[in-house]
Amino acid sequence: MDLQAIKNRFGIIGNDPALNYALQVAAQVANTDLSVLIMGESGVGKEVFSQIIHNLSARKHNPFIAVNCGAIPEGTIDSELFGHEKGSFTSASDQRKGYFESVNGGTIFLDEIGEMPLGTQARLLRMLETGEYLRVGSSKVLKADVRVIAATNKDLLQLTKEGKFREDLYYRLNTVPIRVPSLRERKEDIYLLFRKFVIDFAERYKTTPIQLDDVARQMLTDYPWPGNVRELKNMAEQISVLSIEKMVNATALGKFLPNVQAGNTMPMLAAPPDAPMRSPNAGNDSASSSTEREILYKFLFDLRKDSNDIKQLLFELLQQQGMGNNMPKNNQGNVASEGFSLPPAMNNYSNPQPVPEQKPFVSYPANDGPVIINPGSDIHDHEEVEESLSLIDREREFIIKALMKHKGKRKDAAHELGISERTLYRKIKEYDIDE
Repeated sequence: MDLQAIKNRFGIIGNDPALNYALQVAAQVANTDLSVLIMGESGVGKEVFSQIIHNLSARKHNPFIAVNCGAIPEGTIDSELFGHEKGSFTSASDQRKGYFESVNGGTIFLDEIGEMPLGTQARLLRMLETGEYLRVGSSKVLKADVRVIAATNKDLLQLTKEGKFREDLYYRLNTVPIRVPSLRERKEDIYLLFRKFVIDFAERYKTTPIQLDDVARQMLTDYPWPGNVRELKNMAEQISVLSIEKMVNATALGKFLPNVQAGNTMPMLAAPPDAPMRSPNAGNDSASSSTEREILYKFLFDLRKDSNDIKQLLFELLQQQGMGNNMPKNNQGNVASEGFSLPPAMNNYSNPQPVPEQKPFVSYPANDGPVIINPGSDIHDHEEVEESLSLIDREREFIIKALMKHKGKRKDAAHELGISERTLYRKIKEYDIDE
């Protein structure tokens, strides 16, 4: 089967040489039983390559299963892969077949293999070398004829040097490596994929597909796409829903593309109509994942809300002294968050003028320093709290609160945070959160 036939069959768009080479290797190795290691960033379509290998092999009529190693808790992954005997652990009320036993004669795709615990790696190595394995809690040796295809978005060789991945397993899996290029390495394919996604969306909802002008098309191509094809598809569907005009120019597109500047990626989300257009930076290779950016953006909104509440409180205190009548207000009668400044007499923070004791005052510096309230005011106690501005601390705090709110149910907590359950589990491990 030639490359174009493979692309048509599996819905692959693009003519990049690196992509064509990866497809060629997948087609050549399909008819063998060699282990394959697919490498590439998150969102490039590694699972599609595993399906290509399986469907072009002699095992195509046998079962295929995809297992995400990062989504299975460490304490249960052995049972999931190899099965367990009744009573082998507390909740093992019945005997259970593992994935290897269930797909005997077929193919198993182990995604995020770098997240697999070291103990499970030893079991997998034995399975690859001898075809033998043991159920959890059993001493009976079982055999299975299963082809293993693994995938990772991490540098496994570096993990072996750090002692986080078995070196012998790495070389056993890496019999035939396939590297799937990232979207920013396939610039000529970006607009082709975008057109496919918007046309598919238009056909599904019976609307007219949107189009980009030349400047917007160049902006689309120059953006680095840290989320790769998955991010491009999400953006194409988002702009198809929210764009009023069917011909989208660069200004309109800039409201949907994240702002890339100085190596940081910050989503604009629902940008105001008068927001300035940001120029994308094609050299950003270390942008954060979309889920982490969502948590960061939520934190910034909360921070801004707290700041507005403080300004409103200060305005009310000044109004009690007859000094807040000229303050800018919004439509609801509250002090406006933009353009808010204090009278000149209140801005001299470095050398404040003496004020009689019988007249309490509030000193608010121009650089948004701490509020100082003298004795005798309506606020009796003043505590200066130094709040941590660490994004990691904030993210950890949000996760802990969500888990407490939903009584440790990760699925509900992940939905509350707007992230996947797999990402939540990884964050719980990363921050050593006690559930």
